[in-house]
Amino acid sequence: MKKFLKRFSVYDLVVISLTAALGIGIKPIIVPLVHIVTGPLYIPGGAAAGGFYMLWIVLGIGITGKIGTGTLIGLVQALLVIITGFYGTHGAASIITYTIPGLLVDIGAKLLKGGFMSPAGFFVLGLAANVSGTFLSSIVFFRLPLIPLLLSLCVASLSGGIGGLIAYKIVKSIGRQGDINEK
Repeated sequence: MKKFLKRFSVYDLVVISLTAALGIGIKPIIVPLVHIVTGPLYIPGGAAAGGFYMLWIVLGIGITGKIGTGTLIGLVQALLVIITGFYGTHGAASIITYTIPGLLVDIGAKLLKGGFMSPAGFFVLGLAANVSGTFLSSIVFFRLPLIPLLLSLCVASLSGGIGGLIAYKIVKSIGRQGDINEK
């Protein structure tokens, strides 16, 4: 673990901790609003809202550019939820449901190599994060029947992809700002 963490600078670790905290902090704001629409359809609010809080995982890896960032963000989020009890009371299962989406973002970025730093790459990473999070939550906590599960996964795909595109725009904006500051 020590060797793994040495790959990250202090700046990277600050980005990881901030994006993890922002991802958790935005949930109580977004999910209830989305749940007004998704509740009657038996779609977990997180499926539709997930793009807005999974984007932080994609944003983190986009800013650092380092594989492993997504997993660390997911792990930090899980620990924040368990320690503070801030959002949800899923206990130790949170380690799985929060870390796996980050792990899949890292795997996706590794498979895409440098290609993940594109709109399509960010879309795929956001989609992977949200679909995996929705699937795990649906199976572990909600035990949805097949049709609502499939509907949830379709909604999660679109929401996650859009969240990935938003993350891409933010990363590009930060990059342009950096270029301006260097001149």
